Amino acid sequence: MAAAVWFPRARSVELRTEELTDPAPEEVRVRAALSAISHGTEMLVYRGEVDETLALDLPTLAGGYGFPLKYGYANVGRAVAVGQDVRGLREGDLVFALHPHQDEYVVSESLVRRLPDRTAPEQGVFLANLETAINVVLDAKPRLGEVVAVFGQGVVGLLVTQLLRRSGARVIAVEPSALRRTFAERCGAETAIAPGEAALLRTLTSGRGADIAIDASGSPAALQEAIDCVALEGTVVVCSWYGDKPVPLDLGGRFHRGRVRIVSSQVGRIDPSLAPRWDRQRRLELATELLGELVLADLITHRIPFTHAADAYALLDSGDPETIQVVLDYA
Repeated sequence: MAAAVWFPRARSVELRTEELTDPAPEEVRVRAALSAISHGTEMLVYRGEVDETLALDLPTLAGGYGFPLKYGYANVGRAVAVGQDVRGLREGDLVFALHPHQDEYVVSESLVRRLPDRTAPEQGVFLANLETAINVVLDAKPRLGEVVAVFGQGVVGLLVTQLLRRSGARVIAVEPSALRRTFAERCGAETAIAPGEAALLRTLTSGRGADIAIDASGSPAALQEAIDCVALEGTVVVCSWYGDKPVPLDLGGRFHRGRVRIVSSQVGRIDPSLAPRWDRQRRLELATELLGELVLADLITHRIPFTHAADAYALLDSGDPETIQVVLDYA
């Protein structure tokens, strides 16, 4: 028997059991070690702020956005049994799966990623968000020496900040939480400021404004500030998913006369202009390589036992500013 997190209704969590079969020839059985709760998309789902007619986008999910729903997509564990036709995995390997929060599960080999030797579960659990962050930077197209304002320094924002710094961009982080501003500077931001300090951002850019702004906040107010802070002909990249939450924007003078460009970044697709050099496999390989090079494990601020999953969601729903990454621990 296995146990999994289900949302029977909005803002409600329960553990449900299910039978597991032995792995088929091309399948692997995984025993979970850690799984990460997404502070953005997953909390929208938990709160019931997603269109219930929207189709599920992963084969491992179950139910629907209208509830009940088995959800989650950042699960790390050990392979405990492999099918006879599995060639890329052995028992004992540490793997990442785009799988809901579940203590043990059986999936196709194609749905798991073997993690490099010496990778800790506390690093591997960030693989999905790291892929998202790479996609954001590919969509933003920063040039050497350009100033990029990153709004929101949650997990994705902090990963984007690190990748931008490696690309040669200058990063200004905008974040209300003092803890997250501290982490932003540790992750490579030249400075981290609180929302509403647009005048300071322009001072830091000699009056020009940011060349690029990235909204990783999930806050409509931050998206407006991102639009207002960019230079003439600047670009705003939106990687926040707002679900069905209304997002009122002022698209008057500064946006219109400044010819500001707004771009959506979503991990499901890669910018077609990068083909044929980039595809999802190359992006995944890069994310896997970076697991041992970035600040990751230290971003975990809360480890909560899997059996107390409801407490983890309640903590995130409260908006506690002292959280960055919350994980469920299966030990």
